[in-house]
Amino acid sequence: MLDLAQIGQYRENDRLEAKLATGGLPHSIWETYSAFANSSGGLILLGVEELPDHSLRVQGLLDPCGLVEEFWAMVNDPAVVSANLLRPEDVWVDHTGGGSVVVIRVPPAERDQRPVYVGGDRFRGSYRRSGEGDYRCTRAEVWSMLEAGQH
Repeated sequence: MLDLAQIGQYRENDRLEAKLATGGLPHSIWETYSAFANSSGGLILLGVEELPDHSLRVQGLLDPCGLVEEFWAMVNDPAVVSANLLRPEDVWVDHTGGGSVVVIRVPPAERDQRPVYVGGDRFRGSYRRSGEGDYRCTRAEVWSMLEAGQH
């Protein structure tokens, strides 16, 4: 598992995304949630910044518990995201010497749950993870996920 005391040794990749989140829950979290769900899953770290050299540093959050509450309210809202794949143990606050971080473990969606999408349009709101980026799925990729879920 991730050791936040060693955060400087990690880099964003296909299974790890850092978001500063000092101004509240970032809107881009839902694209990353969709991308991880439609790919191999991954960890979202709130309160961690990516530095110019691509290393990570804990910045910390002023109200991590409030951020967790806001996240749960939104992940359960079908107008925000099509499916909540998370269990209570998938979201937690980790307290480090550098500050508090919210950790969200997004599992990969089952075939019949894909695509997990943002907003009300699966063709415009489905994302996939590639390297350290979230990319909007093409119509063909969405159709492929829909067809795979029917088998």
